[in-house]
Amino acid sequence: MVAAVTSVQELADAVRGRQARLGGIRLVCVDGPAGSGKTTLAGRLAGALDGPVIHLDDVYEGWSGLDGVEDRLLAQVIEPLAAARPARYRRYDWVASDWAELVDVPRSDVLVIEGCGSASRRVRAFASLVLWVEAPRDVRLERGLARDGEQMRDEWQRWMRGEAEHFAREGTRAAADLRVDGTAPVTP
Repeated sequence: MVAAVTSVQELADAVRGRQARLGGIRLVCVDGPAGSGKTTLAGRLAGALDGPVIHLDDVYEGWSGLDGVEDRLLAQVIEPLAAARPARYRRYDWVASDWAELVDVPRSDVLVIEGCGSASRRVRAFASLVLWVEAPRDVRLERGLARDGEQMRDEWQRWMRGEAEHFAREGTRAAADLRVDGTAPVTP
């Protein structure tokens, strides 16, 4: 059943009430379009659950990285954790436009992964909870340009087209357990 969410505590309780499906870990996927508020919500939720968060901005291969992120995430994080092995991923350096250091994923009873594509079909098979964060397109674009600069407008518009195709193909919104309005305040 899909329900609206208004508090981080409500989300944390929902996670705690779910079965661990990733090698004893409760995986929370915070997905939705760019600029909707996923990063902020995921950070607050990970803090409430005292668990780590992986930001897919660190796993994409730049602006064209949405299509390859699922395979990297599965190989570097999900499959090792499912087998009770240590997991680590290679961080992408957006300034250098190249892969950088390896980042170890701390072992915890909960892991939050946020970003466009975090709840793709193959990844969400391991998820205890899938959250969908949404906001109107103009709000999302405005947020993105405020962060990245007006010179990135073409990249943002291209990304938004690609993510819409990705979400339609993956059925992500419909598969979410809970939906969050990224324009409404979410209380602690």
